[in-house]
Amino acid sequence: MIEKMEFLSIIGPRDQLDRVTEKYLGKYEIQLENTVGELKNLKNIVPSSESNPYREWIGRAQEAAAIVEGRSGAGASEKKAASAGRAGTKGASAGREAAQNLSPEAAVETVRWADQLMEEAKREKTRLQTELKKQQGLLEAVRPYLELHFELSRILHFKYVRFRFGRLPVGYYQKLKEYLQEDDCTIFEKCRVDESYVWGIYFVPVSEAKKADAIYASMHFERIYIEDAYPGTVDEACRALEQEIEALEGQIRQLDDDLAARLKEDADRLLAARAVIERQSSRFDIRRLAAFTRSKNETFFILCGWMAKKDAVRLGKELEADPELFVTLEENPDRRTSVPPTRLKNPALIRPFEMFVRMYGLPNYNEFDPTLFVALTYSIIFGAMFGDVGQGLCLALGGFLLYRFKKANLAAILSCCGIFSTLFGFLYGSLFGFEDVLPALWLRPTEAMTNLPFIGRLNTVFVVTIAIGMGLILLTMIFSIINAVRSKEYGKALFDTNGVAGLVFYGAVVLVVVLFMTGNPLPAAIALVVLFVVPLLVIACKEPLTQLLEKRKAHLEEGPVMFVVQSFFELFEVCLSYFSNTLSFVRIGAFAVSHAAMMGVVLMLAGAENGGTGNLVVIILGNIIVCGMEGLVVGIQVLRLEYYEFFSRFYKGDGREFKPYM
Repeated sequence: MIEKMEFLSIIGPRDQLDRVTEKYLGKYEIQLENTVGELKNLKNIVPSSESNPYREWIGRAQEAAAIVEGRSGAGASEKKAASAGRAGTKGASAGREAAQNLSPEAAVETVRWADQLMEEAKREKTRLQTELKKQQGLLEAVRPYLELHFELSRILHFKYVRFRFGRLPVGYYQKLKEYLQEDDCTIFEKCRVDESYVWGIYFVPVSEAKKADAIYASMHFERIYIEDAYPGTVDEACRALEQEIEALEGQIRQLDDDLAARLKEDADRLLAARAVIERQSSRFDIRRLAAFTRSKNETFFILCGWMAKKDAVRLGKELEADPELFVTLEENPDRRTSVPPTRLKNPALIRPFEMFVRMYGLPNYNEFDPTLFVALTYSIIFGAMFGDVGQGLCLALGGFLLYRFKKANLAAILSCCGIFSTLFGFLYGSLFGFEDVLPALWLRPTEAMTNLPFIGRLNTVFVVTIAIGMGLILLTMIFSIINAVRSKEYGKALFDTNGVAGLVFYGAVVLVVVLFMTGNPLPAAIALVVLFVVPLLVIACKEPLTQLLEKRKAHLEEGPVMFVVQSFFELFEVCLSYFSNTLSFVRIGAFAVSHAAMMGVVLMLAGAENGGTGNLVVIILGNIIVCGMEGLVVGIQVLRLEYYEFFSRFYKGDGREFKPYM
């Protein structure tokens, strides 16, 4: 359900604002609104002109506290990081206690000291990282030439021979070898080969350099420039660079460790400073939301927002005993701008199903909270489509354990659906696909048939699921009417396809179908005309009737002829949608039948279709595959029914969530 909200305004002397924040607002959950924009009927109120002096220090305080708590140890091992995290948790608790005795000025000075240490460390770290990146670039450039057993410095200083380091595609290397057989002026030294490229170096006399460069360029040779910064041979240069890179990485790790150790010497004070700065910044943010007005020689603040009704009543009683403050509750929506926020409050058993509601959209304050409806219909329909005692118990137990240790809402939903799958498994007499172990308390989906007039023999499960679907559609129409009345959309409540007119029409169709299928006499022709034709005409004239209901002049924008033509096609679409939406529930019975059929295939493959023992491994693997695959598909199909067949009729989901400032 949606918790009742109250809009309240707290008024008092300006110098009492911090005390109100600390003593009262920190005790209750309240969603603050911008007072100047909210109380549009009040005159002579102005916003706060103060800037938040603590905002620039919040990020620095949090960065230092993160290092103290072990959340940013760049060079620490996992064990060391875990130990630091535990120490940080203890430090955070001590910091909160120390924050009670730390002044805001002292907190800023503490953070300024930590920021200086971090800035010094950052400058040094930047220098080391720049050098590290340079050395890594040198290593990557020369690594492909490990097979070149020459001193690079000597090659780079040749005077009469030109050299070119680079690579060319593997496909062109064969052409290069053919060219080299005919040209004695060029030598190509192959160094490294992978799937795409051949790395190497070619030598050519100075007089032939331009010609050779042109030929190699035609073979897509990509030149790589090597710096004169490598001592010894290539492999010696690589080893030296690797050692230098390792040393630089060690210096960076040591720098991080030294900074963390220095900050942890004053861990309690740093954590306390963070708490103080966050609290002070939050107070200044509250001042930005408050409005101020002057009366005689004193300035007063006005702070307004939304609270749960029970909390608003308790706060009002507390403020009655405070002589300097008073609170007003505003129930007239014309005197405020914002709409009430939504705060869902459901029992723990169905609370996980709020996930599906939030995925579609949070209900607005005047809407019906569909969480209970979703919990019941989703679980029951899932169980009807996936009825199996054994697999249902596995889903229930697996979902429960997963929720117990991971607290995943989807796991709790899975566990609940598994319970209903187990119940329907007893009704169907199905245990891990075996249909001859348990007696069916109701029917077996693949065997039960029903004789219907005009249609003939039809699977009983299909008949029952269509009947249940028609009942659920009627129920969602009632929900739509309730939501429309709550929102004061009386035209929609009366004349919409999901309003009273649609309810009468579809209800009459359901009644006629039930009477015909059960062999009972149908209502008189006049009654059928009234029940069928009149509601359709009302639906077709929804717009002009709504305008008349709202005491507005009825107006047909496109003329009467186009109105009639458009209404005809709209009514055709309405009737077609009623029919298709009803048939959509056949999928419930279809999946119940398909589950039994799929498990029959598994038992056949295992050689156990006639009551035999069968191959146990095949039976177990088949159950796992069917349970996983069909469970996923059924879950998606049930969610589709919830969203497209139910929610689309009565639910908007355009609410805004209740977000307390602390």
